[in-house]
Amino acid sequence: MSRTLRLGLTLVGAIVLLAVVGPALVGDPDALVARPLEPPSAAHWLGTTGQGQDVLAQLVWGARTTLRVSVLAGAAMVGLGALVGVAGGYLRGGADRVGSLLTQLFLVLPGLPLMVVVAAWLPPGPSTIAVVLALTGWAWNARVLRAATLALRERDFVRAAELAGEPGWRVVALELGPHLLPLLGAALVGATVYALGAQVGLEFLGLGDLDAVTWGTSLYWASNDAALLTGSWWTFVPTGVLVALTGSGLTLIQMGLDELAHPRLRAVREAEARTGRRWTGVTPVLERPRD
Repeated sequence: MSRTLRLGLTLVGAIVLLAVVGPALVGDPDALVARPLEPPSAAHWLGTTGQGQDVLAQLVWGARTTLRVSVLAGAAMVGLGALVGVAGGYLRGGADRVGSLLTQLFLVLPGLPLMVVVAAWLPPGPSTIAVVLALTGWAWNARVLRAATLALRERDFVRAAELAGEPGWRVVALELGPHLLPLLGAALVGATVYALGAQVGLEFLGLGDLDAVTWGTSLYWASNDAALLTGSWWTFVPTGVLVALTGSGLTLIQMGLDELAHPRLRAVREAEARTGRRWTGVTPVLERPRD
């Protein structure tokens, strides 16, 4: 396991542990425990919000909801992308033309305005955010998986399975699936990073359920309470740091999975660590010595 992957797993594992175990160690995030905007103290380690709620409790409980929605939305994006991309790449013909048309349509549509419009039209809530992200973010995964499926479609082992009379679903599951797994894993991590940032952004704009305790709504209420003007840094800095650490950890995991899936890339990373030089993408050509 590479150092990149190990570091990413450590960061994300610590945050997931906080989301799973933390709520049992803190109080009710909605309880009014002290005066509004109290600075960090021994009683409240991260101070209180503009409504008098404990920031640490909201941070811990918000981690659970935010991570759950991000993973579900990322999985839905990859699932839809795999359905359209793999089916179109394998079946070709009309199915591929329709899938490619839908993919290109969603790729050219502006993502953020589309998310804002759909999120404002649907009832607010974490599940709504997950649906919005899945509907607006699947196209890139479909394009990548279609290209990989088209390349694998012409391989000899796929041809042999088809000539042996294997049904299409079995060829996709048993022949194409194992070769697509590393790509699907990296796509899932990347989609989760995207979903995390988009979810926090939409809730920060006030398009989520403002009564729910999430990282995005915490940032919304900090902005609504003029935290910058009052100097109440504890209401938004810890949340921002956790969002950044989670995104960084997931990105490191994605980079580590890429190294596992591509041995050549892993060799480049090992050479960089050994020599202390960064690979520029140019492979030196050795000339044969003259006689």
